Amino acid sequence: MEGSSHDDFREFVAMRSTALLRLAVLLTGGDQHAAEDLLQIALMKAYGRWARVEQPEAYVRQTMYRQQVNRWRLRRHHAETTVPVLPESGGEAGAGADLELRIALWAALGRLSKRQRAVVVLRYFEDLPEAEVAALLGCPVGTVRSTAHRSLAKLRALVPELKPDGVAEQQLLPLGYTAKEIQG
Repeated sequence: MEGSSHDDFREFVAMRSTALLRLAVLLTGGDQHAAEDLLQIALMKAYGRWARVEQPEAYVRQTMYRQQVNRWRLRRHHAETTVPVLPESGGEAGAGADLELRIALWAALGRLSKRQRAVVVLRYFEDLPEAEVAALLGCPVGTVRSTAHRSLAKLRALVPELKPDGVAEQQLLPLGYTAKEIQG
Protein backbone atom coordinates (compact mmCIF):
# COMPACT_ATOMS: atom_id res chain seq x y z
CA MET A 1 0.00 0.00 0.00
CA GLU A 2 1.43 3.36 -0.96
CA GLY A 3 1.86 6.21 1.54
CA SER A 4 -1.25 8.25 0.74
CA SER A 5 -3.50 5.17 0.83
CA HIS A 6 -1.98 4.17 4.16
CA ASP A 7 -2.70 7.66 5.53
CA ASP A 8 -6.26 7.53 4.18
CA PHE A 9 -6.83 4.21 5.90
CA ARG A 10 -5.44 5.49 9.22
CA GLU A 11 -7.67 8.57 8.97
CA PHE A 12 -10.72 6.40 8.25
CA VAL A 13 -9.99 4.18 11.26
CA ALA A 14 -9.46 7.18 13.52
CA MET A 15 -12.71 8.83 12.46
CA ARG A 16 -15.10 5.85 12.17
CA SER A 17 -13.82 3.16 14.57
CA THR A 18 -16.03 4.26 17.49
CA ALA A 19 -19.25 4.02 15.46
CA LEU A 20 -18.14 0.75 13.88
CA LEU A 21 -17.29 -0.70 17.29
CA ARG A 22 -20.78 0.21 18.55
CA LEU A 23 -22.27 -1.74 15.64
CA ALA A 24 -19.96 -4.67 16.36
CA VAL A 25 -21.04 -4.67 20.03
CA LEU A 26 -24.66 -4.87 18.94
CA LEU A 27 -23.96 -7.65 16.48
CA THR A 28 -22.12 -9.71 19.11
CA GLY A 29 -24.86 -9.34 21.71
CA GLY A 30 -22.91 -7.02 23.98
CA ASP A 31 -19.65 -8.98 24.09
CA GLN A 32 -17.02 -6.23 23.97
CA HIS A 33 -14.10 -8.59 23.29
CA ALA A 34 -15.87 -10.39 20.45
CA ALA A 35 -16.90 -6.99 19.06
CA GLU A 36 -13.30 -5.77 19.06
CA ASP A 37 -12.24 -8.98 17.29
CA LEU A 38 -15.03 -8.61 14.73
CA LEU A 39 -14.05 -5.01 13.96
CA GLN A 40 -10.37 -5.91 13.78
CA ILE A 41 -11.04 -8.68 11.25
CA ALA A 42 -13.19 -6.36 9.12
CA LEU A 43 -10.53 -3.62 9.19
CA MET A 44 -7.81 -6.10 8.24
CA LYS A 45 -9.84 -7.24 5.25
CA ALA A 46 -10.50 -3.62 4.27
CA TYR A 47 -6.82 -2.75 4.58
CA GLY A 48 -5.87 -5.50 2.16
CA ARG A 49 -8.29 -4.16 -0.46
CA TRP A 50 -8.11 -0.47 0.43
CA ALA A 51 -6.99 0.72 -3.01
CA ARG A 52 -10.07 -0.90 -4.63
CA VAL A 53 -12.67 0.02 -1.98
CA GLU A 54 -14.95 2.83 -3.15
CA GLN A 55 -17.14 3.14 -0.04
CA PRO A 56 -14.96 2.20 2.94
CA GLU A 57 -17.59 2.34 5.68
CA ALA A 58 -20.11 0.32 3.71
CA TYR A 59 -17.40 -2.22 2.92
CA VAL A 60 -16.37 -2.58 6.58
CA ARG A 61 -20.00 -2.83 7.77
CA GLN A 62 -20.82 -5.49 5.17
CA THR A 63 -17.68 -7.39 6.12
CA MET A 64 -18.70 -7.29 9.79
CA TYR A 65 -22.23 -8.52 9.00
CA ARG A 66 -20.95 -11.39 6.92
CA GLN A 67 -18.21 -12.31 9.38
CA GLN A 68 -20.71 -12.39 12.25
CA VAL A 69 -23.17 -14.51 10.25
CA ASN A 70 -20.31 -16.92 9.50
CA ARG A 71 -19.48 -17.09 13.22
CA TRP A 72 -23.09 -17.91 14.02
CA ARG A 73 -23.18 -20.61 11.39
CA LEU A 74 -19.97 -22.18 12.69
CA ARG A 75 -21.19 -22.11 16.29
CA ARG A 76 -24.72 -23.23 15.50
CA HIS A 77 -24.36 -26.41 17.52
CA HIS A 78 -22.61 -24.84 20.49
CA ALA A 79 -24.31 -23.20 23.44
CA GLU A 80 -24.18 -19.43 23.27
CA THR A 81 -22.38 -17.64 26.04
CA THR A 82 -22.99 -13.93 26.12
CA VAL A 83 -21.80 -11.34 28.55
CA PRO A 84 -24.03 -8.30 28.34
CA VAL A 85 -21.77 -5.32 28.93
CA LEU A 86 -23.19 -1.86 28.52
CA PRO A 87 -20.87 0.24 26.37
CA GLU A 88 -20.06 3.72 27.51
CA SER A 89 -22.88 6.04 26.68
CA GLY A 90 -22.55 9.68 25.84
CA GLY A 91 -25.75 10.46 27.74
CA GLU A 92 -26.36 13.25 30.18
CA ALA A 93 -25.76 12.87 33.92
CA GLY A 94 -29.46 13.14 34.80
CA ALA A 95 -30.63 10.41 32.47
CA GLY A 96 -31.11 7.70 35.13
CA ALA A 97 -34.38 6.35 33.77
CA ASP A 98 -32.97 6.35 30.24
CA LEU A 99 -29.91 4.46 31.46
CA GLU A 100 -32.06 1.85 33.25
CA LEU A 101 -34.10 1.38 30.09
CA ARG A 102 -30.95 1.00 28.00
CA ILE A 103 -29.56 -1.57 30.44
CA ALA A 104 -32.83 -3.49 30.32
CA LEU A 105 -32.87 -3.29 26.53
CA TRP A 106 -29.26 -4.55 26.31
CA ALA A 107 -30.09 -7.46 28.58
CA ALA A 108 -33.20 -8.25 26.53
CA LEU A 109 -31.22 -8.12 23.28
CA GLY A 110 -28.83 -10.66 24.80
CA ARG A 111 -31.77 -13.01 25.44
CA LEU A 112 -32.90 -12.97 21.81
CA SER A 113 -31.73 -15.75 19.54
CA LYS A 114 -28.80 -15.00 17.27
CA ARG A 115 -31.02 -14.56 14.23
CA GLN A 116 -33.52 -12.39 16.11
CA ARG A 117 -30.74 -10.17 17.42
CA ALA A 118 -29.22 -9.87 13.93
CA VAL A 119 -32.58 -8.91 12.42
CA VAL A 120 -33.27 -6.31 15.14
CA VAL A 121 -29.81 -4.78 14.85
CA LEU A 122 -29.76 -4.69 11.06
CA ARG A 123 -33.38 -3.67 10.60
CA TYR A 124 -33.87 -1.11 13.37
CA PHE A 125 -30.43 0.05 14.52
CA GLU A 126 -28.81 0.09 11.09
CA ASP A 127 -32.16 0.99 9.44
CA LEU A 128 -31.60 -1.38 6.55
CA PRO A 129 -34.56 -2.32 4.34
CA GLU A 130 -36.02 -5.81 4.79
CA ALA A 131 -34.70 -6.96 1.41
CA GLU A 132 -31.13 -5.98 2.30
CA VAL A 133 -31.36 -7.68 5.71
CA ALA A 134 -32.65 -10.81 3.97
CA ALA A 135 -29.75 -10.73 1.51
CA LEU A 136 -27.19 -10.27 4.27
CA LEU A 137 -28.61 -13.10 6.38
CA GLY A 138 -29.30 -15.38 3.43
CA CYS A 139 -33.00 -15.85 4.08
CA PRO A 140 -36.31 -14.80 2.48
CA VAL A 141 -37.82 -11.35 3.12
CA GLY A 142 -40.82 -13.02 4.78
CA THR A 143 -38.51 -14.61 7.33
CA VAL A 144 -37.05 -11.19 8.13
CA ARG A 145 -40.55 -9.75 8.61
CA SER A 146 -41.77 -12.54 10.85
CA THR A 147 -38.53 -12.63 12.82
CA ALA A 148 -38.66 -8.86 13.34
CA HIS A 149 -42.28 -9.09 14.50
CA ARG A 150 -41.53 -11.91 16.96
CA SER A 151 -38.35 -10.22 18.14
CA LEU A 152 -40.09 -6.95 18.93
CA ALA A 153 -42.86 -8.86 20.73
CA LYS A 154 -40.25 -10.69 22.81
CA LEU A 155 -38.45 -7.42 23.59
CA ARG A 156 -41.75 -5.91 24.76
CA ALA A 157 -42.37 -8.95 26.97
CA LEU A 158 -38.86 -8.82 28.44
CA VAL A 159 -38.87 -5.05 28.93
CA PRO A 160 -42.38 -3.93 29.93
CA GLU A 161 -41.37 -0.27 29.50
CA LEU A 162 -41.37 -0.89 25.74
CA LYS A 163 -45.07 -1.76 25.59
CA PRO A 164 -47.23 0.54 23.44
CA ASP A 165 -48.32 2.77 26.32
CA GLY A 166 -45.70 5.22 25.04
CA VAL A 167 -43.81 5.59 28.32
CA ALA A 168 -40.42 4.74 26.87
CA GLU A 169 -41.17 5.46 23.26
CA GLN A 170 -39.25 8.73 23.00
CA GLN A 171 -36.24 7.24 24.78
CA LEU A 172 -35.90 4.48 22.17
CA LEU A 173 -36.03 6.68 19.10
CA PRO A 174 -32.29 7.56 19.42
CA LEU A 175 -31.58 3.81 19.46
CA GLY A 176 -32.86 3.52 15.92
CA TYR A 177 -36.47 2.51 16.58
CA THR A 178 -39.38 4.41 15.10
CA ALA A 179 -42.57 5.04 17.06
CA LYS A 180 -44.52 2.76 14.68
CA GLU A 181 -42.09 -0.13 15.24
CA ILE A 182 -42.11 0.25 19.02
CA GLN A 183 -45.89 0.16 19.15
CA GLY A 184 -46.07 -2.90 16.91
